[in-house]
Amino acid sequence: MQQYDFDAVIVGGGPAGATAALYAERLGLKVLIVDKKRFPRDKICGDAISGKSIVYLKELGLIDELLESPQAIVDSVLFSSPNESSVKVGFAPPLDDGVARGYVCRREVFDNILFQAAKKRVETHEEFTVTELLEKDGQVYGVRGRNADREEKEYTAKVVVGADGFSSMVARKVGVYDHDPRHHMVATRAYYTGVTGLSTSIELHFVKDVLPGYFWIFPLDNGMANVGLGMIHHHLKKKGVRLRYAHIAATESPFFRERFKDATLIGDIQGWNLPAGSKKRTVHGNGWILLGDAAGLIDAFTGEGIGNAMCSGKVAAEALARIAAGSDYSSAATDLYRQQLWKTLWSELNMMYQLQRVGRFYPLVNLVVSKASRSSDVRDWLTGMVTGTISKRELLSPMTYVRLMTAS
Repeated sequence: MQQYDFDAVIVGGGPAGATAALYAERLGLKVLIVDKKRFPRDKICGDAISGKSIVYLKELGLIDELLESPQAIVDSVLFSSPNESSVKVGFAPPLDDGVARGYVCRREVFDNILFQAAKKRVETHEEFTVTELLEKDGQVYGVRGRNADREEKEYTAKVVVGADGFSSMVARKVGVYDHDPRHHMVATRAYYTGVTGLSTSIELHFVKDVLPGYFWIFPLDNGMANVGLGMIHHHLKKKGVRLRYAHIAATESPFFRERFKDATLIGDIQGWNLPAGSKKRTVHGNGWILLGDAAGLIDAFTGEGIGNAMCSGKVAAEALARIAAGSDYSSAATDLYRQQLWKTLWSELNMMYQLQRVGRFYPLVNLVVSKASRSSDVRDWLTGMVTGTISKRELLSPMTYVRLMTAS
């Protein structure tokens, strides 16, 4: 019977990988995390930490680390429509212990909180670049790579976990990497100081030129702002949009020009890819599973991925505990993870994709935001959507828009 160095080798120490390691260690698994970077390291992102992420942080006992780190508390979302109407919608009340439901925290800070917690509990190798998967007769059983000193090392495991982002090497090596422009988003991110009008709201602006997509302004610590825009890759190519120039054009548009008049760009405008969770990608096989962005779990409507990444990490840990207890690590065994992942996330992911499709028709966006800006009843209804007390499925019903058109 083959002996393994670890129950699981996790490739990637971001939120998905670190969360999986932390939950797996609680379940008694022997885990190794390898990451090609050294933490803390930057990660291009909108930096918004949703209520779902807060739940996992609390379960892992890490909420105090977040509260003690540089971050901005947010309590609402400000929507604006292509016709420049706007409405502010509050989040749900704080959790029972007073912890807020939303934060904006730079990924350099947030990811390091999770990684350092994992580093205290499991073995970690930073600056380790995986070059190959160990494989025999179609069964993955470990990784081969080089450390910071260029020494080649091998580590065997019952299951290799790909938590290595949208360009996942693990997905590529097993032949399931999927870059479908119809289910892929692209985005910019830039940090600024001196943006005026920042508040405790995250701002999502549905700008006509980037629909289906949006321009965001998120408050950060020390008066900074995370600013970016996101579009579906297929539509970006179809419209011939150059993302960097669209970002600059948005900041210089009449609607935003005054707010950015004295702003200073910190560093550069950077771009990244977002594999949307609008299709079920292949996430398991013989001796391997994929988490987070590597599995394509980005919310297709909001572009948020941290909460779903952490969710996949917890689901993976629970599945790995059962898989590692046996002697079968084939696709039939790792299918347990696939089943649980889609059972947990697919309904929500698919619904958000349907909302994205509705949002492509900007007159509907104008209708919803304009009515909410003038009617307290519509605003309360939209608040219910954001806080989850009213099903977002109502946004998919034609009757919803009939009622909105007649609302006073």
